[in-house]
Amino acid sequence: MAGPGEIRAQFRHWRKWVLFLTITGYATFYFVRKNLSVAQPVMKHELHFNNAVFGAFITLHGLLYGLSKFLNGFLGDRSNARKLMVAGLVGSAVMNVLFGFSSTAVAFGLIWLCNGWFQGMGFPPCARLMTHWFSPKELASKFSIWNMSHCIGGGLIVILCGYLVTANWRYCFWAPAGLALACAVLLYKKMPDTPPSVGLPEVEGTHEDSGQQTEQEFRAMVMAKVFRNPWVWLISFSNFFVYIIRYAAFDWGPTLLTETKHYQITHAGWMVAAFECAGAIGALVAGWMTDRFFGGRPMRVAVAAMALAGVSVYLFWKVPHQTEWSSTLLLCSIGFFIYCPQCLVATAVANLATKRAAATAVGLTGLFGYGSTLFSGWGLGRLVDYAGNWDAAFEALLVVAAMGVGVMALAWPAKADGYDGKG
Repeated sequence: MAGPGEIRAQFRHWRKWVLFLTITGYATFYFVRKNLSVAQPVMKHELHFNNAVFGAFITLHGLLYGLSKFLNGFLGDRSNARKLMVAGLVGSAVMNVLFGFSSTAVAFGLIWLCNGWFQGMGFPPCARLMTHWFSPKELASKFSIWNMSHCIGGGLIVILCGYLVTANWRYCFWAPAGLALACAVLLYKKMPDTPPSVGLPEVEGTHEDSGQQTEQEFRAMVMAKVFRNPWVWLISFSNFFVYIIRYAAFDWGPTLLTETKHYQITHAGWMVAAFECAGAIGALVAGWMTDRFFGGRPMRVAVAAMALAGVSVYLFWKVPHQTEWSSTLLLCSIGFFIYCPQCLVATAVANLATKRAAATAVGLTGLFGYGSTLFSGWGLGRLVDYAGNWDAAFEALLVVAAMGVGVMALAWPAKADGYDGKG
């Protein structure tokens, strides 16, 4: 039997692998999801689509993604994380290959809709692994490190596609698909599941929810920890407002920067990548502050960050005589602040639901988060087409930010976690 020193060494080893592989895997999901945002301006010109059509693609994808994330969250709490994540990544790669061979709006819409289902298999396995490998007291900090996967994947793909699209927009889908398949092989060979699956004990601070459960006991636990928990619902609802701003900046960023500020598409790719990098820093700061100063209560940091994200949107819209550098800095400000609540919402519900229902809880946040694409996708595209400019879109985003602050403020009293006798 392994001694305490050897167990600690094994935990250090596997935790590094869990962080590395989940960050790498989830970043790669972005390669086969957020490539459309850069291809979009060129496709719009070549295929003569308007903003509402692309908004419909984004919305259809987002709605099914949110539903898939929710349903696969429930499955993720009871299944092997490696197998679920690999299946999703392979499925998304196949959809991207098919998308690259298509040329009609109907085909694009159906394929991107299916891609949304496979994308929903990415986050639940990560939530399961993070809550099984890290204790509630350190989850906000570790989740903020993991959250860099969003920014790494989103940043790299907009840069890569910014160059690929100058040759042929279809390369924006075929090349990422190849990278996704290679990553799927890595995950299948190297990714562990829970600590007991590699011969280690449960993580300290989570033992109260450990042990085998019957299906009936599991369902009862999920109902209590997630669906009958008003804090989980309130925090999940707040994610709706976070994702409207986040995806308005990301999905429409290249189009906005090329159409209204007249920057080159390759430069726009780097600018959106800077938005993602600033988001990674913001998430790290938010996670550290939550554990260091707020006793593991993430929504107290999220309220201030959401308000500052709204201020940043206003400045990006209204500051006159912007250069590429000043526009980039303002875009980075939006990214820094909006990624704080984006990371903290997942941390909050994962800790409240405990490791046994974390994937289900983050799936619920995804249902609200990607339901927002009805507004940030089709709604925003339709609004811009109707108004003939982007001013109406900015006005709407400021209202969204204010509403988000209000909802998050209601979650201020929420406990730090849902483990018995804690928080």
